[in-house]
Amino acid sequence: MSWKNRAQINEDVVRFTYIQSYRQQKANEVYVWDLDKTYLDTKLESLKGLFRTITEKPGQKQNVPGTASLVRALQDAWHQRFEEDNFPIFFITASPPQMEANIIEKLNLDGIQPMGLFCKDNLKNLRPKRLWRLSKQVGYKLQALMEMRLDLLHEVQLVLWGDDSEADVIIYNLYSDICSRRMSKVQIEKVLKHFFVTGEQLKTIFSLQERVPEQDPVEKIYINLAEDTDAEYYLKFGRRVFASYNTFQTSLDLLQDKKLAPHHIISIAEDMIDQFGFTRDQLERSLDDLVRRQLLGAACVGLILPVLTENNLIHKGWEPSINPKEVHDIQGERVLSLEGAFEPWVPEQIDYLHTYR
Repeated sequence: MSWKNRAQINEDVVRFTYIQSYRQQKANEVYVWDLDKTYLDTKLESLKGLFRTITEKPGQKQNVPGTASLVRALQDAWHQRFEEDNFPIFFITASPPQMEANIIEKLNLDGIQPMGLFCKDNLKNLRPKRLWRLSKQVGYKLQALMEMRLDLLHEVQLVLWGDDSEADVIIYNLYSDICSRRMSKVQIEKVLKHFFVTGEQLKTIFSLQERVPEQDPVEKIYINLAEDTDAEYYLKFGRRVFASYNTFQTSLDLLQDKKLAPHHIISIAEDMIDQFGFTRDQLERSLDDLVRRQLLGAACVGLILPVLTENNLIHKGWEPSINPKEVHDIQGERVLSLEGAFEPWVPEQIDYLHTYR
């Protein structure tokens, strides 16, 4: 069966749905994962990278270290917390829809069944006057997120994953600003045009904005520093954005917010060591980095250190280079800040047009 018979197509955005929409509308907490360089180690910025990605078999596709274990851990924890079936996770990729069957087979091999998948109809951009659109993802991803929002609970909270190679932090924060109406249409249009969003995409995004609830659906944004960007750059987006150098760091923050349990951290760390060659020294440096950046509080460090030591994942007697801070502000089970932090959780206004902090 042709992919076109199984998909909803709206300009560049191609949507595949695997779980009935009423299941999506029940979930209070939904996970959205960018596939490229965030879950899978793919390269779509060049023609060579695009064709290699297209021709790879599902079993040949390489994960970003630890991501499959992390998603399975989140799935397991979600089932325990909500006692519901159908883990609410969606994937967004710049890969063309012709790859959908391979992507789903790969996710199934990893033990994951997503509710939906968004692909970019990118093969039509393989023409001289459209080649520039291959690597421009802002309009496509914003539209995909807005379309997804229409099928979710009014008060849904989204946990979003992206990386530093495709402006994901800008896309996710713009999505938050558009849904919450923090920015005027004039401001939005100026920013989107700066990021090469076409006139037709602008029209579609504004049309979708009129239909989505006036509510900020974004709970947390995780950015995988695939290009090794300086983590301090992300401070201008507020503490809601968590920039991590590896999956182990991300899992520790999820433990702090009680979305994972200590045994999940152990399975993720063991996977990174056994399957991807990480060392105890790297895990220690990763944990120490979070303490030094004042992202991981004393209570969480005190909880996980003995468990890591007991499982021989860090050296006996190891401690962070500085004392971790106490939690200063918490909302529900989500840690908003530690003592001494001054960045807001969500800034009133973000400078999207300049790369400085």
